[in-house]
Amino acid sequence: MKANIKLIRKKRIYSEEFKKRLVSDFESGKYSVGQLEKLHGVRNPLIYNWIYKFSNFNEHGSRVIEMNKSSKAKLKDLQDKITDLERTVGQKQIKIDFLEKMIDIAKEELDIDLKKNFNTPPSSGSEKTRKK
Repeated sequence: MKANIKLIRKKRIYSEEFKKRLVSDFESGKYSVGQLEKLHGVRNPLIYNWIYKFSNFNEHGSRVIEMNKSSKAKLKDLQDKITDLERTVGQKQIKIDFLEKMIDIAKEELDIDLKKNFNTPPSSGSEKTRKK
């Protein structure tokens, strides 16, 4: 007859320093919860509990929700978008400067004022048409 051997479940105990280090890694944006789970072998509900307990930014009663994209990827996308927009604004400014210079040259050399002058009266070259 075999002895009744009970499977012993080992319970992991993590130090408070380890928990706080994981939370600070998450808050700094170095790692997502999923990455921390794979890196340290700690299940993500446990990591979320530590975030709720030790987080400097998380207010009591609020939940942390992580989107599919990591925060680093989002930040990189936003920085790329800002760079593209700055480039576009720069190109538009160059075009504006060029057109203003062309208007100035037209005024000096051809004596043509292309800028709208609000003080001039409307032309009387055409009559108003009557509606039928």
